[in-house]
Amino acid sequence: MAENKRDYYEVLGISKGASDEEIKKAYKKLARKYHPDMNPGDKTAEEKFKEVNEANEVLSDPDKKARYDQFGFAGVDPSYGGGGGGFGGGFGGFDFGDIGDIFGSFFGGGFGGGRSNPNAPQRGENLRLSTTVSFEEAAFGCEKEIAVERVEQCSECHGSGCANGTTPEVCSDCRGSGMIRQQRQTPLGVMATSSPCPKCGGKGRIIHQPCQTCRGSGMERRRRTMKVRIPAGIDHGQTISLRGQGNSGKNNGTPGDLLIVVSIRPHEIFRREGTSVICEAPITFTQAVLGAELEIPTIDGKVKYSIPEGTQSGTTFRLKGKGIPSVNGRGRGDQFVTVNIETPRNLTREQKDALRKFSETLGESNYDEQKSFFKKFKK
Repeated sequence: MAENKRDYYEVLGISKGASDEEIKKAYKKLARKYHPDMNPGDKTAEEKFKEVNEANEVLSDPDKKARYDQFGFAGVDPSYGGGGGGFGGGFGGFDFGDIGDIFGSFFGGGFGGGRSNPNAPQRGENLRLSTTVSFEEAAFGCEKEIAVERVEQCSECHGSGCANGTTPEVCSDCRGSGMIRQQRQTPLGVMATSSPCPKCGGKGRIIHQPCQTCRGSGMERRRRTMKVRIPAGIDHGQTISLRGQGNSGKNNGTPGDLLIVVSIRPHEIFRREGTSVICEAPITFTQAVLGAELEIPTIDGKVKYSIPEGTQSGTTFRLKGKGIPSVNGRGRGDQFVTVNIETPRNLTREQKDALRKFSETLGESNYDEQKSFFKKFKK
């Protein structure tokens, strides 16, 4: 209702004889102060923002302002029979979808972040490749040759895109900026927008005689071979990053990186868990019973290891410091060897008889695990 409204001039803090410029200046100042994005969750500021918009809607329109000056609210509010256009719902009747561009004209930005300058330096794209190494190469490190196809600055024109002896013309429409600035009137005042220049395609310059090598792009694709150091201790699926070895950047931007994903071929004997090396070794029944000195393979070569008599199948022994070097250079892991007793096959009659006679000499005291198992079974 009109009796609950404040005078529009009072809302904007101006006198009744204020000029159009004074009205616009006062409105922009208050719209910025009470904008919901500047006062999130503040209902009072939201109401004041509506009030400021409503006042500006009337006072910035010469026809509505004249009716308001003569008839007050009745001259602009149809509920008072005075004609004149009303405000609708929302924030004062303007298209709130434009608020990002409008607010951007106040602060030089906008909610959408604006358009980036097409002539600004742009970082080159990263490239991703893969290489495969052996188990030992991953453990101790190695050097690999990697072939990579990447975009580089043209060797003929050095990135200018122009034929030798020529230079690009600065676009007369955008004056080299690559962007065209346009203005249009809105309920909140003049709104400025920018878009790529149609004459130069947003490049800011026009090439009349393009380089034949790169066809005016300033870039060409080349195949390079480079040596890459694989660090000791690298694990399957880890990535090596070579800074600045990716695609070249545009407009003298920094080049991207080359990312190399390392795969490790499976080993016939060893497997890896972190910095630990795991393997299994078969032993004979006699070695398990009497104990023995075994030759155990490691990534450093064979080492001798003595197993005690009475070793059970599935027992795991630890070889300290025989694992994978840490990728950060701090020490090495261990190797774990699990021994499995191999049962002999294809025995002769004499061997079987000898084995039976040997078995008859054994009692329960020689088989602790079997004795324990049947005790549990009886319970």
